[in-house]
Amino acid sequence: MAYLKVTLLRSTNNASKKHKATVQALGLRKIGQTVIQKDNDAIRGMVHHVRHLVVAEPYEGEDDEA
Repeated sequence: MAYLKVTLLRSTNNASKKHKATVQALGLRKIGQTVIQKDNDAIRGMVHHVRHLVVAEPYEGEDDEA
């Protein structure tokens, strides 16, 4: 299974409510925090929606939660 490593790079202070909710749904709270998510269309769509706040890169390791 493929995974994405998603990191929050910018603050959500001036972001819209939709963007804040999307960042929270990805599991991100603090700037610099990184989470591992499954690589599927839903997660890719969420990352694309807030692409100005986060960075995503492929992750090849094993996920602890899976």
